[in-house]
Amino acid sequence: MKDLLTYAMLAMALAGAASAGNSGNVRVRATVNTETAIYPGDAFQYSVIVEGGAKPSKIDITPLKEFRPIPAGDGTSYQQFNDQVSVTYSSNYQITATEAGTMHLPGVTVVVNGQTYTTNAVDVTVSKPGTTDRMSVELSVSRQKCYAGEPIVMTARWIVSTRWQNVAFNVPVFTSPDFLIEDVSSAGGTQAEQVVIDGVPTTVRGTRQNIKGVESEVYVFTKVLLPQRAGRLRLDPVVVSANLAVGRVRTNSLLNPYMLDYKRMSVQSEPVELEVLPLPEEGRPAEFYGLVGKYTIEASASPTKVSVGDPITVTIRIGGNPYLKPVQWPQLEQVPELMQNFKIPAEKASPTLENGFKVFTQTLRANSDAVKQVPPIPLAYFDSQAGRYVVAKTDPIPLEVSPTRILTNADMEGGGTGGGSPQLSPVQAISKGLSANYYGPEVLLDQSFSLLSAVVSPAYAAIWSIPLVALVASAVVRVAGRTSPESVARKRRRQAAHLALRRLKAVSAVDAGRRPEQLLEAMKGYIGDRFDRVAASLTADDCRDAIARALDDAALAWRYRDLIAACEADRYAPLAAEIGTAQVQEAMELIDAIEKRLRK
Repeated sequence: MKDLLTYAMLAMALAGAASAGNSGNVRVRATVNTETAIYPGDAFQYSVIVEGGAKPSKIDITPLKEFRPIPAGDGTSYQQFNDQVSVTYSSNYQITATEAGTMHLPGVTVVVNGQTYTTNAVDVTVSKPGTTDRMSVELSVSRQKCYAGEPIVMTARWIVSTRWQNVAFNVPVFTSPDFLIEDVSSAGGTQAEQVVIDGVPTTVRGTRQNIKGVESEVYVFTKVLLPQRAGRLRLDPVVVSANLAVGRVRTNSLLNPYMLDYKRMSVQSEPVELEVLPLPEEGRPAEFYGLVGKYTIEASASPTKVSVGDPITVTIRIGGNPYLKPVQWPQLEQVPELMQNFKIPAEKASPTLENGFKVFTQTLRANSDAVKQVPPIPLAYFDSQAGRYVVAKTDPIPLEVSPTRILTNADMEGGGTGGGSPQLSPVQAISKGLSANYYGPEVLLDQSFSLLSAVVSPAYAAIWSIPLVALVASAVVRVAGRTSPESVARKRRRQAAHLALRRLKAVSAVDAGRRPEQLLEAMKGYIGDRFDRVAASLTADDCRDAIARALDDAALAWRYRDLIAACEADRYAPLAAEIGTAQVQEAMELIDAIEKRLRK
């Protein structure tokens, strides 16, 4: 009965929210999660919150375009005060801070119940981190003088010689309109992790090296840059921010008397200047559309023995260069012999990448039996080493095209061979005559329908009563089986430790490379379930704060936090292999200690 009342109150709250939008009680605002300091390169959450109204039908975030917001999910929360239940809707976005100072986020427009509201503007303070000699970052390119459109390789190298947490990269060239960005072919032999930097998926490779007599971790990522215009272009400095261990502080725990003290530090590389030369006008072929470097083109066709109008699949493969992003569809319509002798459909399939080639597939149909070949297909590019334009062509592909047979009227009628008259089948008589027709009311059947008779009839009663009983039973089961949000939360908290310990037992069985990530998921998942938090968004400091507030035991909270921090660090430095069975056992002991304290 209590559950039914709770659901009824929630239903009335939702109905009241819909009507509140029309009564002027809607409150729309914007907030930013600033529980911790924000530094350049850090991502923070921007939320649009609607209170006292229905779920917003449209949110226009165009004013935030320069900050490149990324949708981070929606949420709904309910609060009960006395007998009143209020509903709050939130739409969340992730924004990355770029440089120290104040970020002014203007208001956005929100449509609720057909009416438009504007949120408040939000100012976000981006703190300037400290500097240190414990880490450095270098930015380099393969060549500092090139032609417009010519691929060059950019390499960023981050070196750190102490324990670290929560690294953030800011690479301005990734958002510059002066360059196209392409991946470099993968190199084996090193540990790698896929991350997203300024919206660009990037593979970061880590190794341990001795740098100037100091054992250090070195992280490298490379990208191919294709300059889009001539002139002097500047690659702004790459900025790296991270929490670095600067010392140890004493705790009140006998088992763990010291813990690492972290502070936010930042370093940046030197800028890089590029001299981009314009492509010469002299000798530029009509087919040229901007390819710079060396390229090859080849083609094949299947089948090569066809009749007029039969489809011929032509496959064009362009390679010879590791950077194929700027390669476009060959302009078959600009080849006169192709346009004259073949039918070329307007539809074009998307190209694919196969073994270092960009592959294009097109279907052609010969117009006549006089066609003898698929003509050469050109590819124009500028050879930057030779300093001249080159037009590469495919080899011609021989074809055997037969004339198509023309059907006559006799063929359509099934005529005989040799020019004779059509062969017709003889007419055959049926074995029986037509049946007689009968007239009169005696041959009709009474098929009238009475609703009252159907209701009281035992046969019809079984038909309509069975679905009705099933519907009522289903409704009863659904109402009885449902639980309130509070009951779901209690069950989640009650099972948190059991689920976490089961996950931790499975961690010991996985390989060392995956162990830090799975241990991290188990520990954050426990805090999320036990303290009603979202596990995916928790940081090491968030877990520490949740435990400290619940238990008033700073030492236990810091031990839990340091173990999570060690897992996060080991994910980026897997060669260190610091996470083993001892750390898994420690996590189990910490969870067991937390549960015992909570039961008191």
